[in-house]
Amino acid sequence: MGGLAQDLRYALRQLRKNPGFATFAVLTIALGIGGNVTIFTLVNAVMLQSIPVRDPNQLVVPRWSAHTAPHHTSSSSFGDCATKPVSGFNVDSCSFSYPLFKNVRAQGLFSSFAAFAGPIDIDLSGNGPASMSRGVIVSGDYFQTLGVLPALGRTIQASDEQPGAAAVAVLSYGFWQRAFGEDPSAIGKTIDLNTVPFTVIGVAEPTFTRLTPGTPIDFWVPIPQSATLSFNADQSLEDPQNLWLTLVGRVKPGVPLAQSEAAMTSLFRNDLLYGGKPALAASDDPRVTLFPAEKALAGIRAGLARPLSLSMAAVLIVLLIMCANLAGLMLVRAITRERELAVRLALGAGRTRVIQQLLTESALLSLTGAGLGVLFAAWGVRGLLEFVSIAHRSLLEVYVQPDATVLFFTTALALLTGIGFGLAPALRGGRIAVAPRLKASPGSALSTSHAGSRRFGPGGWLVVSQVALSMVVVIAAGLLLRTLEKLRNIDPGFDTRNILLFSLNPELAGYKQQKAQEVYDEIERKLAALPGVVSASYSSGAVLDGGLWTTGVRLEGQENEGQHAGGKEQNDTTETQMLAIGPQYFETMRISILQGRGFRDSDMDSGQPVAVVNRSFVRKFLTLRYPLGSHFEWGGQKYEILGVVADAKYEDLTSDTAPTAYIPLRNGEVTFALRSAISPVGLVPAVRRVVNEVDRNLPVFQVRTQSQTIDRLLFSQRLMARLFSMFGGLALLMACIGLYGLLSYDVARRRTEIGVRTALGAQQSDVLSLIIRQGLLLVFVGLFCGMTLAFLLTRYLQSFLYGVRPMDLLALVAASMVLAIVALFACYIPARRAAKVDPMVVLRCE
Repeated sequence: MGGLAQDLRYALRQLRKNPGFATFAVLTIALGIGGNVTIFTLVNAVMLQSIPVRDPNQLVVPRWSAHTAPHHTSSSSFGDCATKPVSGFNVDSCSFSYPLFKNVRAQGLFSSFAAFAGPIDIDLSGNGPASMSRGVIVSGDYFQTLGVLPALGRTIQASDEQPGAAAVAVLSYGFWQRAFGEDPSAIGKTIDLNTVPFTVIGVAEPTFTRLTPGTPIDFWVPIPQSATLSFNADQSLEDPQNLWLTLVGRVKPGVPLAQSEAAMTSLFRNDLLYGGKPALAASDDPRVTLFPAEKALAGIRAGLARPLSLSMAAVLIVLLIMCANLAGLMLVRAITRERELAVRLALGAGRTRVIQQLLTESALLSLTGAGLGVLFAAWGVRGLLEFVSIAHRSLLEVYVQPDATVLFFTTALALLTGIGFGLAPALRGGRIAVAPRLKASPGSALSTSHAGSRRFGPGGWLVVSQVALSMVVVIAAGLLLRTLEKLRNIDPGFDTRNILLFSLNPELAGYKQQKAQEVYDEIERKLAALPGVVSASYSSGAVLDGGLWTTGVRLEGQENEGQHAGGKEQNDTTETQMLAIGPQYFETMRISILQGRGFRDSDMDSGQPVAVVNRSFVRKFLTLRYPLGSHFEWGGQKYEILGVVADAKYEDLTSDTAPTAYIPLRNGEVTFALRSAISPVGLVPAVRRVVNEVDRNLPVFQVRTQSQTIDRLLFSQRLMARLFSMFGGLALLMACIGLYGLLSYDVARRRTEIGVRTALGAQQSDVLSLIIRQGLLLVFVGLFCGMTLAFLLTRYLQSFLYGVRPMDLLALVAASMVLAIVALFACYIPARRAAKVDPMVVLRCE
């Protein structure tokens, strides 16, 4: 320890003597380690952190699998289930029925067993202006199973799950802070959820938000209140074929998982194979498998896992480039200190002691840079979380505070980085020939230490490696930017500019169908009258928002296409996309009407089943008939086709346009679309004012522009393009600094040679081209190695690319040109300095 303290003091003195080098090295390390800590903090928060409950490793989530999907069942996907078909099966789900849950709980297969569904959007009023909130339906033993304690009041208990129990709610800690200002008197207050009064009985502990990282939860309510909230209201709670609950159990000591799986499989098969309406056949082999809760429940992990993994690889490449950069600088610095090290060896210091001293300096630089990098990481994490939150329309509740895992990663990375860039210079310093070095004059270190060195010495290969690794990151950034450009240039079939979107749900505020239609009409009229609004309409959902409504329709006069070999009918419906809309929708979205007409106000009020179809619908289903006046059946009604419109993208930009039927929207959640002559964002206050004039208890939610909606749809591509562009720029900068440093050192080392060449008649242009050729040779070798690496590595970006191959020629040429041009500038400054060497000054010194 005494020797280590001495080494640290000596290292500090050496770094104080070279403040420029020390500052550059610390900043370089801070950028490299800061980027790694930023990405790893998110990886840790999203992928590695345990569920914030008691003993999360004891929790399991059942998932059923079968060869075919069940018939006669209602299945809802809640609970962020990471559905992934079990090997050998085609269908997989985490959704189970309430009766099955109660049967499993009664058998005591687990020490505790709970169920939940959600989150769901709920209209909250009674605590200030009406707003949309997110709630979860839970069983009475939900909090007890997870081991979550109340911060105030109590949690939901078994008595709250009994039929006829009072309507109660438990608030999340974050929602209690936001909505009630941390007021303890919130316990016992009444809030209205979908116009139904609920009593607040408690606040959950601060660390628990939900079972998976992601969108925050505002409150939890008992399962019997699902019907009160009109959630899953069209299905009976006691129907064994109503699959809507996600189950979670705590492993019971002494009970093997295989025994619990077999018991649950037996109960599940009994419900779906031998019920009143069998939903599966024995040949479908339905079975239940228990998975660890942390793997079975995905949340935002599904969307962020691959981008974060690739980003982690990219930022590690950047760190390798920085290590190579600093290793080159440390090699140069070690050469300038050869006489000092030779004196230490001559005075009795062992070579191991010298190596230890040099590695201590490297580690000190690395740890100092890591400390600064943590500050950079804190800023970077906030920026990335804000970007991801915007894409998900709400602030994500992800625990990103540094924990032991992040601390260990940062410390280990700092030590490995210090060893990585300091080992080669330390070993070189420990191998100095003492006698020749002491015989040389004190000022001759630069002039003799590399005499006879090859063009591709250690420093040259370090520059080649930096250029090669930079090439990989820059090519990846180019591929992702080209993909983003191609996606943005796709024609969606309508004008996406100057459209403001926002959503309402009058039914959650207690409106019935007839009254809801009146609300739609009144809001539409007032919105259309706003200054700057060109037109206004509404639909059941926004297009290019990631949602899709598909259903089977029966076409008039169409012969049955799905027949068994013996002629037995198998299916008489045709799958098509469907969207419910209001009047003036096509005019507002600027979708061309090709034949007939769109919907009028009279079509909305009459209640007649009418429809408009797109060109793909006509081409696929009505090629032999005149479309106007034709009919199709859906929902027990026969719809008459009034018009044909141009094709428009619905679910996303990359999918082909599919047959789509538009029908009148008369109830349910609605998304209004306003086309404006001004910036649509400026209309938001006026929109809220109009809705409040109609009904103050009607919350406005998901306010965004159509352009923002498309940006959210391209979230993964935008995130990857942004990160790789930043990392590519940083890698490019570091590679050029490394090239500049090597050539600057080489010019200083060869100063005598250059002076002699000039004295013998070499022109400035000759010296200039000599140094530039040397630098560009290193660059071109690095470019070749980088292209080879890119060919091997960019294939992992395939899932993020669109219309671009992993080795796209344009991206390859662009990356090569950028690197070559920037490297040329890096070569020019040392070359210019070499060309200005005065031969008389150099020869006089010699």
